[in-house]
Amino acid sequence: MAPEPIDLRHQGAARVIGSYLLDTEDGPALFDCGPSTAVGRLKDGLRERGLSLTDVRHLLLSHIHLDHAGAAGVLVREHPDLQVHVSAIGAPHLVDPARLEASARRLYGETFDTLWGELAPVPEENVKVVGDRVLGLDCFPSPGHASHHVVYIDADGTAYSGDAAGVRIQPHAFVLPPTPPPELDVEAWHRTIDELERRQPHRLALIHFGVAHDPAPHLNQLRQTLDEWVEIVGGGASEEEFSSAALGELRSEDPAVAEEYDRAMPLWQSYAGLKRHWAKRDKS
Repeated sequence: MAPEPIDLRHQGAARVIGSYLLDTEDGPALFDCGPSTAVGRLKDGLRERGLSLTDVRHLLLSHIHLDHAGAAGVLVREHPDLQVHVSAIGAPHLVDPARLEASARRLYGETFDTLWGELAPVPEENVKVVGDRVLGLDCFPSPGHASHHVVYIDADGTAYSGDAAGVRIQPHAFVLPPTPPPELDVEAWHRTIDELERRQPHRLALIHFGVAHDPAPHLNQLRQTLDEWVEIVGGGASEEEFSSAALGELRSEDPAVAEEYDRAMPLWQSYAGLKRHWAKRDKS
């Protein structure tokens, strides 16, 4: 049976951030956990599935951005036996999140606490660096959106893909690439998409939001849109022009759907990441 996300209802809105409960060879695990501001909703979602937080043995993180992993330290503080799996690059920032928090506070300013809440450290003994296999799932590096991103593929063919497979608010068909600063790497993202295609998953479990059952066209659209966005910003588009181009079709068809996408993937962040991409490229 295909997994269904726990809707964390970030800031009270549906289908913005999800978390997935899955069975592993060592008991229940969560794939990504959302921010600390959504811990209450995460617990509610577990209860709806007949579990409490202390029944969950493992937390599998795609990467350490706050919408995916911000609550990790708070969860471990409440459940000290919880094991947190993350890439080698991301692990030190879980143990000491000071730099991560400082960077995020610069980006979000006064909205940081309302959006994300507490960013607590994860004790080093609870942090497990991922390898090629994690709890019976295949695991592989998937940079592009972030250098420390990983994807997990279950034996049932589900690719728990975080942001590597883009944003697609189910049941809509649009697939958009989240491209925030500071680590966007377009060439690496193309290689990640190629690797996802090579592995031929049956479905893509997206944090933003839901399960995509058509991986091949989904990934093809992601690749095409990523390249289009890079060219739009590289051609000198302003943030307003980029936003109009990025969501123009959506806005003309259904303004409410466009708002959903912009809530899950703020376009001002995507524009900033693409501008940084071109600035780094021009310097090299």
